[in-house]
Amino acid sequence: MNDKLSVGPENTASLMRLRMGEVLDRNCPSREVLNHVCSRWGVLVLVVLRDGMHRFSELRRKIGGISEKMLSQTLQSLEHDGFVDRKALPVVPPHVEYRLTELGEDVAAQVDGLASWIEANLPRIMQVRQERAV
Repeated sequence: MNDKLSVGPENTASLMRLRMGEVLDRNCPSREVLNHVCSRWGVLVLVVLRDGMHRFSELRRKIGGISEKMLSQTLQSLEHDGFVDRKALPVVPPHVEYRLTELGEDVAAQVDGLASWIEANLPRIMQVRQERAV
Protein backbone atom coordinates (compact mmCIF):
# COMPACT_ATOMS: atom_id res chain seq x y z
CA MET A 1 0.00 0.00 0.00
CA ASN A 2 1.29 3.46 -0.90
CA ASP A 3 0.99 6.00 1.94
CA LYS A 4 1.91 8.93 -0.30
CA LEU A 5 -0.82 10.94 -1.94
CA SER A 6 -0.69 10.64 -5.70
CA VAL A 7 -0.73 14.09 -7.23
CA GLY A 8 -1.14 14.25 -10.97
CA PRO A 9 -0.68 17.38 -13.10
CA GLU A 10 -4.38 18.26 -12.83
CA ASN A 11 -4.30 18.11 -9.01
CA THR A 12 -0.99 19.97 -8.72
CA ALA A 13 -2.48 23.09 -10.30
CA SER A 14 -5.46 22.97 -7.91
CA LEU A 15 -3.21 22.54 -4.88
CA MET A 16 -0.99 25.46 -5.94
CA ARG A 17 -4.02 27.73 -6.38
CA LEU A 18 -5.27 26.84 -2.91
CA ARG A 19 -1.85 27.38 -1.34
CA MET A 20 -1.40 30.73 -3.05
CA GLY A 21 -5.00 31.89 -3.16
CA GLU A 22 -6.76 33.17 -6.20
CA VAL A 23 -8.72 36.33 -5.48
CA LEU A 24 -10.40 36.29 -8.89
CA ASP A 25 -12.04 32.94 -8.08
CA ARG A 26 -15.36 33.63 -6.36
CA ASN A 27 -14.98 30.53 -4.18
CA CYS A 28 -11.49 31.29 -2.91
CA PRO A 29 -11.31 32.19 0.80
CA SER A 30 -8.74 34.85 -0.07
CA ARG A 31 -11.64 37.11 -1.07
CA GLU A 32 -12.90 37.22 2.50
CA VAL A 33 -9.41 38.04 3.77
CA LEU A 34 -9.05 40.72 1.07
CA ASN A 35 -12.32 42.24 2.22
CA HIS A 36 -11.15 42.36 5.84
CA VAL A 37 -7.77 43.88 4.97
CA CYS A 38 -8.89 46.30 2.26
CA SER A 39 -12.06 47.59 3.85
CA ARG A 40 -11.90 51.24 4.81
CA TRP A 41 -11.71 50.39 8.51
CA GLY A 42 -9.40 47.39 8.05
CA VAL A 43 -6.80 49.53 6.29
CA LEU A 44 -6.98 52.24 8.94
CA VAL A 45 -6.74 49.81 11.87
CA LEU A 46 -3.72 48.12 10.31
CA VAL A 47 -2.04 51.48 9.65
CA VAL A 48 -2.56 52.66 13.23
CA LEU A 49 -1.36 49.38 14.72
CA ARG A 50 1.93 49.69 12.81
CA ASP A 51 2.87 52.16 15.55
CA GLY A 52 2.62 49.39 18.16
CA MET A 53 0.16 48.24 20.77
CA HIS A 54 -3.04 50.25 21.28
CA ARG A 55 -6.04 49.94 23.51
CA PHE A 56 -9.53 49.95 22.01
CA SER A 57 -10.25 53.52 23.09
CA GLU A 58 -6.95 54.74 21.62
CA LEU A 59 -7.74 53.11 18.29
CA ARG A 60 -11.18 54.69 18.26
CA ARG A 61 -9.74 58.15 18.97
CA LYS A 62 -7.07 57.84 16.28
CA ILE A 63 -9.44 56.58 13.58
CA GLY A 64 -11.83 59.46 13.06
CA GLY A 65 -15.41 58.48 12.30
CA ILE A 66 -15.32 54.82 13.27
CA SER A 67 -18.08 53.59 15.55
CA GLU A 68 -17.44 51.23 18.45
CA LYS A 69 -19.40 48.54 16.61
CA MET A 70 -17.37 48.84 13.40
CA LEU A 71 -14.06 48.94 15.29
CA SER A 72 -15.03 45.86 17.25
CA GLN A 73 -16.12 43.97 14.11
CA THR A 74 -12.98 45.01 12.23
CA LEU A 75 -10.69 43.94 15.06
CA GLN A 76 -12.49 40.60 15.35
CA SER A 77 -12.09 39.94 11.62
CA LEU A 78 -8.42 40.89 11.61
CA GLU A 79 -7.84 38.76 14.71
CA HIS A 80 -9.65 35.81 13.09
CA ASP A 81 -7.38 36.12 10.04
CA GLY A 82 -4.28 36.11 12.25
CA PHE A 83 -3.26 39.74 11.69
CA VAL A 84 -4.10 41.14 15.13
CA ASP A 85 -3.35 39.79 18.58
CA ARG A 86 -5.83 40.67 21.35
CA LYS A 87 -4.73 40.67 24.97
CA ALA A 88 -7.26 41.17 27.79
CA LEU A 89 -5.69 42.51 30.97
CA PRO A 90 -7.12 41.37 34.33
CA VAL A 91 -7.79 44.84 35.72
CA VAL A 92 -10.87 46.79 36.73
CA PRO A 93 -12.20 48.29 34.57
CA PRO A 94 -11.09 45.74 31.95
CA HIS A 95 -8.46 46.82 29.42
CA VAL A 96 -7.86 45.14 26.09
CA GLU A 97 -4.72 45.71 24.06
CA TYR A 98 -4.31 45.08 20.35
CA ARG A 99 -1.10 44.61 18.41
CA LEU A 100 -0.09 43.28 15.03
CA THR A 101 1.15 39.73 14.69
CA GLU A 102 4.11 38.96 12.42
CA LEU A 103 1.65 38.23 9.63
CA GLY A 104 -0.17 41.46 10.48
CA GLU A 105 3.07 43.44 10.20
CA ASP A 106 3.54 42.08 6.69
CA VAL A 107 0.05 42.93 5.47
CA ALA A 108 0.04 46.30 7.27
CA ALA A 109 3.18 47.32 5.42
CA GLN A 110 1.38 46.61 2.14
CA VAL A 111 -1.75 48.62 2.91
CA ASP A 112 0.30 51.40 4.52
CA GLY A 113 2.14 51.76 1.22
CA LEU A 114 -1.16 52.16 -0.60
CA ALA A 115 -2.51 54.63 1.98
CA SER A 116 0.71 56.66 1.77
CA TRP A 117 0.53 56.71 -2.02
CA ILE A 118 -3.05 58.01 -1.87
CA GLU A 119 -2.09 60.72 0.61
CA ALA A 120 0.90 61.80 -1.50
CA ASN A 121 -1.12 61.86 -4.72
CA LEU A 122 -4.31 63.36 -3.32
CA PRO A 123 -3.78 66.74 -5.01
CA ARG A 124 -3.49 65.05 -8.41
CA ILE A 125 -6.51 62.87 -7.74
CA MET A 126 -8.61 65.84 -6.63
CA GLN A 127 -7.56 67.80 -9.72
CA VAL A 128 -8.69 64.96 -12.00
CA ARG A 129 -11.98 64.71 -10.11
CA GLN A 130 -12.55 68.45 -10.51
CA GLU A 131 -11.76 68.34 -14.24
CA ARG A 132 -14.14 65.44 -14.81
CA ALA A 133 -16.93 67.11 -12.84
CA VAL A 134 -17.08 69.97 -15.34
